[in-house]
Amino acid sequence: MHTTANRVTGIIDIGSNTVRLSVYQLTGNGAYRVVDQGRWPARLSQRMSADGKLPDEAVEELAEVLRHYVRICAKHGAERVRAVATAAIRQAANRDKVAERLRLAAGVDIEILSGEEEARLGSAAMLNSLRFGDGFVVDIGGGSTEITLVRQRKVVSAVSFPIGCVNVSARYGLGEAVVEQATLNDIVAEAKRLMQGTDWIAGHPGLPLIGLGGTVRAAAKLHQRETGYPFPHLHGYELSVADVAGTLQDLAALAVSQRRKRPGLSKDRSDVIVPGLAILRGVMELTRASSLVVCGTGLRDGLFYETCHPYSPLSSDDDVLEESIRNLVALYPAAPGGHLQQVRKLAVALFDPLNAVSPLPEGSRRLLDTAARLFRIGATIDYNDCADHTFYMLLHTHWNGLSHREKILAAAVASYRSPSSLKRKLSAYQSMLEDGDAETIAKLGALLLLASALDRSESQAISALHIAIEDKKLKLLAESGHPLPVERMEVGNMAKEFKKIWGMTPDLQVIRTDGAPL
Repeated sequence: MHTTANRVTGIIDIGSNTVRLSVYQLTGNGAYRVVDQGRWPARLSQRMSADGKLPDEAVEELAEVLRHYVRICAKHGAERVRAVATAAIRQAANRDKVAERLRLAAGVDIEILSGEEEARLGSAAMLNSLRFGDGFVVDIGGGSTEITLVRQRKVVSAVSFPIGCVNVSARYGLGEAVVEQATLNDIVAEAKRLMQGTDWIAGHPGLPLIGLGGTVRAAAKLHQRETGYPFPHLHGYELSVADVAGTLQDLAALAVSQRRKRPGLSKDRSDVIVPGLAILRGVMELTRASSLVVCGTGLRDGLFYETCHPYSPLSSDDDVLEESIRNLVALYPAAPGGHLQQVRKLAVALFDPLNAVSPLPEGSRRLLDTAARLFRIGATIDYNDCADHTFYMLLHTHWNGLSHREKILAAAVASYRSPSSLKRKLSAYQSMLEDGDAETIAKLGALLLLASALDRSESQAISALHIAIEDKKLKLLAESGHPLPVERMEVGNMAKEFKKIWGMTPDLQVIRTDGAPL
């Protein structure tokens, strides 16, 4: 897709609560990843003067942060730095002067985004990283909240409200003390009152609410910590309406000093998490959302897609997974593409007749197809212990298109070697698995091992594979231009284990592509 050499771009998001940097690398083969990040708790919304201006000392501090970020970008060889400002600077009475002073001080133009642009970019990031066709997207920032309605993976409506966790905290005088129930109710009511004038927000009950931004991520991280959730990612994590309400009540009853000691909650979020969650509760009540799903991507990712990797938001749920797999394979090219394609083709060819006689759960074919393209990814670390490296990488690398449980299943299939090694790998994730998952993984893993054995020479010698199941035998008749001694040996070596799992013995016979025996 791309033929140029590596390109590096810095994206700076001057938010009302936090100033963030992401440095993206786009490689010559179209792979992309974040290579550096920065975060500064600026609290710009809190620092506005009585006449609505951002004071000089805040601007100077911000300029120093931007200079630091620009130096980081230069260290990575960035060819472009794009800096945008959101609600705090957007709403400042001296916004144009602030933007000009920052440009002169840091040497980078400052784009002041409208609320609608902010919503659009956040929604683009979500659509490229989560498998949701319909839902609301909410981004609760320090000085504003954006809500977007998505139907059939298209943005239908978007709106921004000047209410965020930092300016609400200042307006209600929330200091170090506990937040009284009456105050919580007032914040929730204010959020709903602001949004009630926008008819479509309340007009689609039952849709999921997809949450962007620090408030949602902080709530999810805290919930994962307190429930002992074993999976290492926030992106795609789901919270119920009751979870959000319970976390809000729990944190509101604590003084800020006590919240700072709460494991799983960052100290610089402890004073604004309660007003942020109160706004979120108002959004959830008004939309009557079915659940809250955490989106780990956001404004900076939307800007990256727009700036460096331009394409329309992925048009189908399956495209999200396809694009992620494409990116992973391009980032970690551990096996020849021809071999991966052949193993994938053979694995799916084996699955269909076997599934017909011994049906596997819905979604199994997609898991096998995913694992077949990624089973060699661990070899980028080391060929020895490739399976263990593959399992670790697929659970700790950022990729999209599967739920957390599905990622565990796909990683286990891709790295499958034996029932005993599978049990060891899954032990930490038992709370996330369902009855029968281990059996499904073993069956799919054995199929993948068989498909890999059928191209052990990595020559794609099999041009066609005829499959028949008779008398507890899996008869494989391969058409090839030459004998397959290595493949026949590999299939024979694994036959006993395959029979234990599938109840049938694989038997490989080879004929020439013209039908003559070999």
